[in-house]
Amino acid sequence: MENRFLGLIENSIREHWELPAFTDYKGETLFYKDVARRIELLHIVLEHAGIKKGDKIALVGRNSSHWAVSFFGVLSYGAVVVPILHDFKPDTIHHIVNHSEAKAVLAGGSNWESMDDSRMPNVELFVLIDDFSIIRAAREEAYAVRENIEAYFDAKFPHPFSPQDISYHREEPEELAILNYTSGTTSFSKGVMLPYRSLWSNTKIAYNALPFIYPGDHFVCMLPMAHMYGLAFEILNGVNKGCHIHFLTRTPSPQMIIDAFATIKPRLILAVPLIIEKIVKNKIFPILEKPPLKLLLKIPLINRLILGVVAGKLNQAFGGNFFEIVIGGAALNKEVELFLRSIRFHYTVGYGLTECGPLVAYEQWDTFKKGSVGRIVDRMEVYIEPSGRQNDVGEIFVRGMNNMLGYYKNPEATEAVMAADGWMRTGDLGTLDADGFLYIRGRSKTMILSSNGQNIYPEEIEDLLNNRPYVSESLIISQGGKLAALIYPDWEQAEKSGIGDATMEKLMQDHVDWLNAGLPVFSKIGSVTLRREAFEKTPKRSIKRYLYQVEEEV
Repeated sequence: MENRFLGLIENSIREHWELPAFTDYKGETLFYKDVARRIELLHIVLEHAGIKKGDKIALVGRNSSHWAVSFFGVLSYGAVVVPILHDFKPDTIHHIVNHSEAKAVLAGGSNWESMDDSRMPNVELFVLIDDFSIIRAAREEAYAVRENIEAYFDAKFPHPFSPQDISYHREEPEELAILNYTSGTTSFSKGVMLPYRSLWSNTKIAYNALPFIYPGDHFVCMLPMAHMYGLAFEILNGVNKGCHIHFLTRTPSPQMIIDAFATIKPRLILAVPLIIEKIVKNKIFPILEKPPLKLLLKIPLINRLILGVVAGKLNQAFGGNFFEIVIGGAALNKEVELFLRSIRFHYTVGYGLTECGPLVAYEQWDTFKKGSVGRIVDRMEVYIEPSGRQNDVGEIFVRGMNNMLGYYKNPEATEAVMAADGWMRTGDLGTLDADGFLYIRGRSKTMILSSNGQNIYPEEIEDLLNNRPYVSESLIISQGGKLAALIYPDWEQAEKSGIGDATMEKLMQDHVDWLNAGLPVFSKIGSVTLRREAFEKTPKRSIKRYLYQVEEEV
């Protein structure tokens, strides 16, 4: 096989042997040669524990260098990695381990404390990735090997360990590499089967589409590594290019992110819209709304100077060294996007799915079209159903090398989205323009059909509502044949401003009345409900819409 994903990883480790690879923020740094050595140590343990090529190995834990070593160790051994989000509840973790038929579990300490090995009876090996100690093993031999691991390593590599010793599993294109259990926006979790061809294709797309990244460049890994967006473009792409990846090993606060960016000065930043929108709406917009600045911004030459200063401060907030910020996972708020365009901020928006491992569309920041999610990437095709004509709204279908094999042990779900000719339905609605740029209109499952047959895209209404003062996030649902707005206000900001519950209820109703004044009759909002807690979200920070739609229909 010429185009091998593991071949890319082998070559990168050899070529960047003496460069730093992984650093836990304010902690230990591993060089590529250290990563290679730890991978081999893990292989020895797996082999003597009876784990075979093709076996499933579950991996759960916070972002860390240990997580990354474990991930590459499992794949290069020839096993299938089952990454599990660290913030999943123990019952969900147990279910995924059992459903995937995992033979081994590699777990971080904070997750292991709440897990129960008796509820995973078919697992033959439990390893704590914090120090790679064995928690429990079916084979006694595994304990002895772990205690004398250095002697086993020296026996396997009697000469000084070198780049020439790197030789990993030789995979086939259709071979299963990752079994990724999503936590979806409009449906419950399914096991997405991603083959090696998808990993290779996504990694090559990143290599070719991001020519501004060089060996030794810095990344800050703040997206969950168990999700394909962060995994593919922070980890797989970073390692392939010989970059130095810094892991924020606990849930990052806004201040931690700012401090990390200032210290590390990353070359590429991956973000979800929520991060960018919060910084712009909470830090930038209030300054620009102050009376003196608001007046000065109306003066042509002066407004350019002011916006130039604002752009500089925003760039510095992200470290000042990035070529671009790639935003993915959900649509970017239109008002925020217009502002970023006005200051020539180096951002772009991509589009992908876990089922595509994940990339479908991307375009570099300086050729990116406002409102789009980029152009269709290499080795992928897009078709808009039903007409296929330019600018017609329809469901997005994708076909190409990035596509999954199907959903694990779920032929009905697989058949519902995948056709015999290779086309896969995404559940997203969009349009394609004459230049090949893709625009997302919403999800087909969330589209609401009005009583007079009009299509209502709730995301477009939510986007308008989310721009109103003190609205943190919102959800538009169908309730009793009418539209209802579920709103989570910015209670923290309201408390600082002395706004009580009754005033907040009136303010939110005023926002909806303002919105209704500009909406067609068929898409007017009939009722408003305020929430005290934020909506539950997916790893991409999208609201789990199905939870609230079901809740309202019961």
